Amino acid sequence: MVNSSLVLDLVEAVVTVADGATVTVRLGAGEQGQLMQTVAAWCARSGNELLEVRDGSATIRRGHTPDPLAGLDPGQLPGTRLWMYTNFDCNLACDYCCARSSPQTARRALGIDRVRRLAGEAVQAGVSELLLTGGEPFLLPDLDDLVEACTAELPTTLLTNGMLFRGHRLERLRRMDRDRLALQISLDSATPDAHDSHRGTGSWARAVAGIRIAQDEGFRVRVAATLPAGQTHELQPFHSFLDSLGIAPADQVIRALAHRGYADTGLELTIESLIPEVTVTADGVYWHPVSADDTDQLITAEIFPLAQAIAEVRRRFSEYRARADAAAKWFPCA
Repeated sequence: MVNSSLVLDLVEAVVTVADGATVTVRLGAGEQGQLMQTVAAWCARSGNELLEVRDGSATIRRGHTPDPLAGLDPGQLPGTRLWMYTNFDCNLACDYCCARSSPQTARRALGIDRVRRLAGEAVQAGVSELLLTGGEPFLLPDLDDLVEACTAELPTTLLTNGMLFRGHRLERLRRMDRDRLALQISLDSATPDAHDSHRGTGSWARAVAGIRIAQDEGFRVRVAATLPAGQTHELQPFHSFLDSLGIAPADQVIRALAHRGYADTGLELTIESLIPEVTVTADGVYWHPVSADDTDQLITAEIFPLAQAIAEVRRRFSEYRARADAAAKWFPCA
C-alpha cells in the first residue's frame, strides 16, 4: 500500500533542490520494508535516483546522474583505440617531442610477448583499432613481428618519421599487411624550413621521400603535422602540398603542439582536460599518448589484464566529467 504522506514528503523535498543535488527525507513511522519500496517506486516513476536508505532516512538525487560517456562520439570512447609505445629511442631529436625521444634515449621496448598479448586482449576488451608509436618503431629489429601480431587481430596504424625505408628496414616494411596496416608519417610543413627547424636539417626531404616509398609499396599513408598555434595560417599551403602528394583529405592530420616532453610551449594538457586514449608503454598504462612519459598521467603500472586497465580509465574519466558537470551547474559562467 502506497504511503501518501511519505510520497508528499518526497515531492516537497525534491522540488527544493537543483537538478543533480541530493536531499535526505525521513521515512517516518511504519514498516520500514514497505516504506523503502514506496520510495524506490516513487523514484523510478518520477525520474529521480535513490542513492541509499539508512537509519530511517532515504537520500535521493534529483534527476539521474548523466552518463559521462553517453555524449562522446563512438570513436572517442576510452578504450576504442589502444596506443602502444613500442620503444622510446629515435633517430631524431625533435625539439618538441612529447615522449622525450632521441638517439640517446633508453629503448624501453614493449616487446613482442606483451604486444601479442595486448593485441589479443584488445579484441576481448572491445578495442577497434591499434596504434603503434615511439620513439621510432623502425629502429626495432623485430618490428615486422610486432606489426604482424597486431594486424592479425585488428586494423593497425604505425607511426613513423618515414626516414628509414631502406635496406633491411625496407624489407621489414614489405613484409607488413597492406590490407590491415596504415602508415602515419610525420611532416610539419609544405617546405623544408619549418619542419627542419624542429626535426633536423634534411629531415623534410627524407620524410617526403618516405611518403612516396610507402605509397609505391601499396600502403595507405596518413600524414600528421604538429603545429604551434602561431603557424595555423600555414594550413592551406600544407594541405595543398599533401593533395599534390596524393594524400586523401581524411588522412591529413593536424595536431596542436602540447606543452609536454621537450616542448617549451604549447597547450597545457591535463587529465581533466583530455579525453583519454588508453596508452600502454613498458612502464604501464597512461591516460593519453601525448603524456606517456609523464608520471602525472600514469594510471597503473599493471598492464594486464588490459580490460581492467581500460575500465579504470573509464571510471576516472566518468568521475572527472561528473565533477566538472556538477561544478558547472553550481558555478555557471557569467
